[in-house]
Amino acid sequence: MNATSLRGALPAAFACVLVGASFTANSVLGDYPYAGGQALRYALAGLLLLPLIGRAGEPRPLATLRLLTRRQWVRLALLAAIGMVGFNLAVLTAERSAEPAVPGVFVGCAPIVVAVLVPLLDGRRPARPVLYGAALVAAGAFTVQGWGRTDLAGILCSVGALAGEVGFAVLAVPVLRPLGPKLLSAAVCAIAAAESAVLGLVLDGSGFLRMPTGTEAAALLWQAAVVTVIGFVCWYIGVQRIGAERATLFSGLIPVSAALTAPLVGTGAYGLGQAAGSCLVGLGVAIGSGVLGRRGAVPPAGAAAGDGAPGRRPDRAPAATTAP
Repeated sequence: MNATSLRGALPAAFACVLVGASFTANSVLGDYPYAGGQALRYALAGLLLLPLIGRAGEPRPLATLRLLTRRQWVRLALLAAIGMVGFNLAVLTAERSAEPAVPGVFVGCAPIVVAVLVPLLDGRRPARPVLYGAALVAAGAFTVQGWGRTDLAGILCSVGALAGEVGFAVLAVPVLRPLGPKLLSAAVCAIAAAESAVLGLVLDGSGFLRMPTGTEAAALLWQAAVVTVIGFVCWYIGVQRIGAERATLFSGLIPVSAALTAPLVGTGAYGLGQAAGSCLVGLGVAIGSGVLGRRGAVPPAGAAAGDGAPGRRPDRAPAATTAP
């Protein structure tokens, strides 16, 4: 793996580890209104991102946003609706009738879907090493999490969570080049906050927001400042540098991180199955990212079919998710 690939792999891996380690904070928000929590999380994250996108020497954010086409704005709205708000809603709905491992297993298949879909949208054939690596990552995620009780509703919602996870990576590719990781993260957070507020008003009326308890406030702050601000920026830096296909391989680190940290808070155990699954994930990432052999050039992040590129260049979640 060359230096450029390594500089992309490290932030992508770090983002996924953050999401995996965030489940303790997520678990205390079970009684807080879903849409209200999402609105607070993404609104706060958007505010925290503002100082990062207005630094001297960088293009003015508003000027860059004005260059976006209507189609690109629609893509941003879909990214927020499907990959963020819809993803978390699908996960929470799935967990009403299914154990958390079930949506986790479905979302663990995201590397395979992305490894096939992104090249097809780009007019090229999927890379075999990435496909092989994605299959190992999905198998490793399944081994770490296992299966669980579910019904048809749980399976359908888990498929929706998989679609959200894939959308979080694929929908971002054409708008990542004109916006960059920081401005893209800030834009989709602002849109997701608005979409969550509208959803909350529809579902819960004026009661979609309430004053959080101290524990809930701490969890929301962690989600906003760490999982969303740091995690989103690191994730999109990784996608920008090594492409969505390879970056999504690192989503297999999420259940590994969750399994490693669960014993620290008494919510799980790290046994032989988790260790075996972790090894499979590591092997899949190594094969797919090119660590075990020479690879060709990394596809540019904005090369997928879709929009032009004007301008410059993990709520609760199951144990194999990236979207926050």
